[in-house]
Amino acid sequence: MSQKHHDLSETHILGERTVQKVVRVDVEDRREWLMNTPACSALAQHRIAHLGICEAYEPYSIVRLKQSGTYFMACYGGEGRILVDGRWQACRAGMACLLPPHLLNAFHAVPGRSWKFVWVRYQAVPEQRQLVSATSPVLAKFDPEPLRLAMLGLHAECLRASRSPTAPASGPAPVAVHHWVELVQTYVLRFAQPWQMDERLSRLWEKVSLHLEDNWTLVRLAQEAHMSEEHLRRLTTQQLGRSPMRQLTYLRMRQAAELLATTDDKIESIALAVGYQNAFVFSTTFKKWTGWRPSEHRTRLLRP
Repeated sequence: MSQKHHDLSETHILGERTVQKVVRVDVEDRREWLMNTPACSALAQHRIAHLGICEAYEPYSIVRLKQSGTYFMACYGGEGRILVDGRWQACRAGMACLLPPHLLNAFHAVPGRSWKFVWVRYQAVPEQRQLVSATSPVLAKFDPEPLRLAMLGLHAECLRASRSPTAPASGPAPVAVHHWVELVQTYVLRFAQPWQMDERLSRLWEKVSLHLEDNWTLVRLAQEAHMSEEHLRRLTTQQLGRSPMRQLTYLRMRQAAELLATTDDKIESIALAVGYQNAFVFSTTFKKWTGWRPSEHRTRLLRP
């Protein structure tokens, strides 16, 4: 059974059977699990900290309390569990997950099953536009195969270059690396910024994200989108993987986590800024979605 998310602590357990192929941006990164992985400076152009392919087995478990950058994961086999919207949800083959910065980041393998997935972890860049937008899905269908193949190509090229210092000077390694990295970024963006989204839906959620303090109801959301409530519910669920009101709560909690991490604003002020007149209701909702009350979330971020 999955652990209650409010009981989670910082965790990085791979397990003996788990196999990973990783490429990192920083050759100076001294974390033990990254020590023997090839470095790729080309990842820096898209602010990617590291990426990889993983075949995980129990007791594989990752919990990050201070996830400062965006995290993308796509499953191509087996099944695992990801903490999304305050609930443990299954991530199976043909699904992807996009987790925004400053929220609890947790996932683990399922007993008795393998879990095969690719991931891309981004660095935090406050001054740049976030990869995650108001219309980005969090957990939805996705074809991971092109991305997996691009990562295999990148890993092979970077491994070749790291083993042969003369390779970049004598062959096409830099050009190949550049193309593999661009393909990786393209496939992640295909999920994060879906171009096929209904334009009315895109305009609606972009507007809502800029005015989270407003009193948004399902009726008002539907009127703003110029469609019926049922059609809005169906479209939002189909394209974003959640109901309109859950999408609204998600956007509010995401913004609240950002404000808690980057400002000294009082909890009451943050509550008002994201649409809660009652700070207690805001605090209760935030805890349900993240595992901690806003004050606890801020305290954890300040810990060394």
